[in-house]
Formats: sequence, structure tokens, C-alpha cells
Amino acid sequence: MRFPFSSRIPAIDKAPATDLPVLKPYRGINPHTADDLMFSRWLSELPGWFWIALPLLIVLWPGFALAASNYTMGQAFSALFKWIPFIVMDGFFFNIIISFFAMLFGTVAGVVLGLMQISPMRLIRYPAKFLTQAFRNSPWLVLLFIVLLALPFEVEIGGKIVRIPDWMKAVFGLCLPIMANISEVVRGAINSVPSGQWEAAESLAYSRHQTLWQIILPQCFKRMIPPWMNWYAILTMATPLCSLLGVEELITLSRQAIEAENNRPELLVPFYGFALLIFFAYCFPIAKATMALEKRYAVKL
Repeated sequence: MRFPFSSRIPAIDKAPATDLPVLKPYRGINPHTADDLMFSRWLSELPGWFWIALPLLIVLWPGFALAASNYTMGQAFSALFKWIPFIVMDGFFFNIIISFFAMLFGTVAGVVLGLMQISPMRLIRYPAKFLTQAFRNSPWLVLLFIVLLALPFEVEIGGKIVRIPDWMKAVFGLCLPIMANISEVVRGAINSVPSGQWEAAESLAYSRHQTLWQIILPQCFKRMIPPWMNWYAILTMATPLCSLLGVEELITLSRQAIEAENNRPELLVPFYGFALLIFFAYCFPIAKATMALEKRYAVKL
């Protein structure tokens, strides 16, 4: 007898191929989960030689590029070292600030939107799904440009003019796609909980509100931490997009420093290579921690 396939049964991801279907082994990733941590997994599983070859390439490449130039590699790196305090303290610091606040606001809004997606009321569920898919499938740069042009540069409150900094607009623009993706993380985590949990709570006369907040969400919290950290790493890597809007962050100040050094092309590799290294130094530990938490909180059956 062939049993009908149901995608709502946990740990089943495809229809049985024989007349003797068996329960598939649990793979650690529920088919309802919205995010597979692809970015963090790729970053954390790069071979060790890559992180040796990359700095060597950054260091040695200017030597080959400057072979026919009067501007030596030593001068290029001396200029970089001179500008490092400026581009780190005044530049990369704003990348971290933008990523932190965008993740904060995006997480709060995403949790609310994710809970709205599982609402039994259609008037709540359908608009939430529309907003999630709209912002989740929109280019981040386009959203940043729309926010920059739509929001005013200053507002008048109580007779006083309050200026809105560009980095605050960048925070709002980046928190929109993060909100949509965190919404999917929340929805996927809730749907990954076996339906027996809901049925058991219903048999104990729990209301839907009590079941959600006292039984389902506590189980989802650990499942949501790894994809949440993964999206923070992706968000941090996306903050250089703000340089196209004139926000004074790492890439913008690196470009200004190169211009201050007479726009020598020999400075491109050292300056942007340093930007690559500093982003890696910040995001790689997050990726490793994400993979460690995924293994620690994996559901074992």
C-alpha cells in the first residue's frame, strides 16, 4: 500500500519511490526552513591555504603592477598605513553602526511580520506575505536609491529643523530586505516544529496565543539564531553599497584617501585589499560561530 505524501510531515522531503516507503533520516535541515546558511557555510568551509594565498596575493600583486612605475610598493603601503586610522575609525566604524541598527530594526519588524504570516486571519496573513516577498525579492541597491530619494534630508519639528543623516537613510533602506528575510526565518522556524506540538497543546486546552508563546516559540528560538547570524554577516558585507549614495563609510573614505594621494592607480590594490581583509576579519568569526551554533542546536531524532 502506498501512503500519500504530505509535505507537512517533518523530515519527509519527497514522495516515496517504492511500494515500501520508509521515514527518511533527519538531515539537520528541515524542509520548511527558509534559510540554509549558504553564505556562512561557504565562508567557514574555505580551505586553509586560501587565507594564506589571499594576503600573499594582495602583498605581491602591487610589486608586479608597479614594476614599470616610479611609485614603489613601499610608497603605496606607506600611504595605506598613513590613512588606516582615518578609514577605519571614521569609515569602517560607520559600516558597523549601519549594520547594527539595520539588523536591530529589521529583526524587530521581521519577527512581527513573520508572526503575521502564520495568522489565521487572511486580512493579516496575505498582506504580510506580500510585503515579505516584495522586499525579499527586490535588489538592495534599488531599495537604497528609493529610500534616499523618497526621504527628506531634513524635517521641521517644533519650529526647529532636524537634519536626517545619510547613514540613517541607509539604515532604513537596508533594514527592509533584512525585515523580509527575517520574516521568512521566523515563519520557517515555526513551521518546522512538528504539528504534534500544536495538537498536544490543543489537547491541554491551551489557546493559540498560549501555544505560540509558551510552547512553539521557545523551541524556535535556538533554530533561528544561526540563520539570524548568517543574515547579519550578509548585511555587513552589503554595507559598502552605501558608498554609492555618498555615505561616508569604509569604501567612500578609501576612495577619498586615494584621491588625496593624487589618484595613483598603484594604490587601488593596497587600499581595496585592506578593505577586503578588514571585512573578512569581522565576518569570518561570525560565520564560524554560525556553523558551530547550527551543529549545537541541530535537532537530533
